Amino acid sequence: MPLAPVVTPSTPHLINNSYIVMLKPDIDAQTMLMHFDFLEAAHSEDPLDADFESDMGGIKHVYDGPKSKGYAGAFSDRTVERIRAQPEVEYIEMDQVVWASAMDTQKNAPWGLSRISHRPKLRFSTLGKYEYDTDGGDGVDVYVIDTGINIKHEEFEGRAKWGKTMPANDVDDDGNGHGTHCAGTIASRRYGVAKKATVIAVKVLGSNGSGSMSDVVGGVVWASAEAAKKAAKARAEYAATGYTAHKGSVANMSLGGGKSRALDDAVNTAVENGMHFAVAAGNDNRDACNYSPAGAEKAVTVGASTIGDDRAYFSNWGTCVDVFAPGLSILSTWIGSKTATNTISGTSMASPHTAGLLAYYLSLYPSKSFDPKTSTLNFDAVAEFSTVANSEYPIAGISSVVSVLKKLMPTWFARETVLAFEPGYDVAAVPGTLSPKQLKAAVKTLSTPDVLSDLPSGTPNLLIFNNATSA
Repeated sequence: MPLAPVVTPSTPHLINNSYIVMLKPDIDAQTMLMHFDFLEAAHSEDPLDADFESDMGGIKHVYDGPKSKGYAGAFSDRTVERIRAQPEVEYIEMDQVVWASAMDTQKNAPWGLSRISHRPKLRFSTLGKYEYDTDGGDGVDVYVIDTGINIKHEEFEGRAKWGKTMPANDVDDDGNGHGTHCAGTIASRRYGVAKKATVIAVKVLGSNGSGSMSDVVGGVVWASAEAAKKAAKARAEYAATGYTAHKGSVANMSLGGGKSRALDDAVNTAVENGMHFAVAAGNDNRDACNYSPAGAEKAVTVGASTIGDDRAYFSNWGTCVDVFAPGLSILSTWIGSKTATNTISGTSMASPHTAGLLAYYLSLYPSKSFDPKTSTLNFDAVAEFSTVANSEYPIAGISSVVSVLKKLMPTWFARETVLAFEPGYDVAAVPGTLSPKQLKAAVKTLSTPDVLSDLPSGTPNLLIFNNATSA
């Protein structure tokens, strides 16, 4: 029987004796338990030094998300070889250090929100002016997979929650500021794209802005599992009442490291299970395809632009980049107090603009704030129905008229009301919303084309746009 492959990322920042073990996605619960029994015995027979020990015989994380099964831990070379021989193992990847993608602090006023709500280059009449739908983000959860969030910051208005801390023996707090800054760009009152979204902290990086790839993978799997639970509850609510306030879940990852099959697989699997993902392209001025999660094909990979519509000098580029968003001198929320702010730069700041836009569009579909050209709905009929139902958004109409609304929807909508269905890349996780494939296409279709300069060959010339203005 062939041995499972060991993937060694091309980075000098590998973590000694630390591994990510991915099991086959169709593994059943009994086989998984038997594998852990084997692992405990194998590790006991050939343990590492005490510094590597954990409560579960070398295991640091267990990944038990939808179609993402596996674990991470520290094991001896002999134990790794025995793991490779197990038929249920898909592959093993050496763990590595991951960093937040922010650049140096700069002291300029925020401009990113203005830019994404106007097609032409910013001028005095549009600088500092953000045009938006006030319901943007309502009913959407955004998981910020980062250093944590200052959830008590007043700009979040109670819409920030702590979800999960992945690093062992760490605290439920943002000791760095990077995650708080990203969350503020996504959903804060003053600096956010989607001002009614809920942001959820998934801490995978420490106070120094770095962490292990195994922690990051664990954060992605945890967020995907939580989003799947929320979507299942929303489907049940919709089936019972004809209505659900939940519109779906988005994730933002403004971090990166060397190429990692485990991280790219985790992100793509999360998207395949109905989660919408924005990821930073990276700050090395190189091909984004050579980095993770930037190279995850089903996420929306975001490069950084400047106030003058140039590609930011640090931004990665290439065919793996989907869109660009403001990423130089971005003002947002920070740590240290309930009112703290900071101005920083990086593709880390571009990605949350896009995650916020994913939440914004997801919450507004279907409505006139969402461009009809990218929709499968009969917008004229929906608008007429909306007047009768006295509801701005027909999907939130009362249950007594849901049957009328369904007649106006494409055929896939009626099928989605059945509880026993599988969300997917092209199937929305929540009835009446958009699938990740549809929403990614919408963001790219609505982006402003051909306004950016200094783009290497093969890099898409698309700047995100919230469709709030005609010019």
